[in-house]
Amino acid sequence: MGGMHGLGPIAPEADEPVFHAPWEGRVYAMTTTAFRWNRWTLDAWRHQHELIPGADYLRMSYYEKWATSLAELAVKAGLATRAELAPHWPDIGAPATTPLSTDSAPPAVPGFSVGDKVRTRNINPTGHTRLPRYARGHVGVVTRLHGLHVFPDASAHNLGPRRQPLYQVRFEADELWGLAARGRTAVHLDLWEEYLGRV
Repeated sequence: MGGMHGLGPIAPEADEPVFHAPWEGRVYAMTTTAFRWNRWTLDAWRHQHELIPGADYLRMSYYEKWATSLAELAVKAGLATRAELAPHWPDIGAPATTPLSTDSAPPAVPGFSVGDKVRTRNINPTGHTRLPRYARGHVGVVTRLHGLHVFPDASAHNLGPRRQPLYQVRFEADELWGLAARGRTAVHLDLWEEYLGRV
């Protein structure tokens, strides 16, 4: 739900522990260990968080979201059944996905250089994306090239890595939030080439 307005301020917990209860540590361990099975990608896991209905997402704790996503992905990958998980996660329910695919595309050549002005695409995908809503359709300047990286919008949906150039792009605050933010600061975002166009 990143980039959505009207959800109120973030209220950090003073001296917040890493885990509030032992079960949170177990969910962390199960989730990080499960990645070693290579049955889903980090982007698919992030996308699974995005599939949690908004009202549930807002009421859940951080590690409840992790547990819910892990349960869904385990079922989709055939590692567990809904019957096995029902006593622990009774509300899970989503269609199965296709198996992970491989990337046979040739490596992409960067289309932008440090110092280039770029405009982000104004997209509204139905699936996972790492392009924040607040940055869509805005102009920034490329400040760094990170090399080729897995494109999360494809990886989250098992469409292969589709590696492409990843850039750090600087946006002035007033470009994103209007004149009231002028001179306050800037935001640096790591954005894949497919999100960008020339100005």
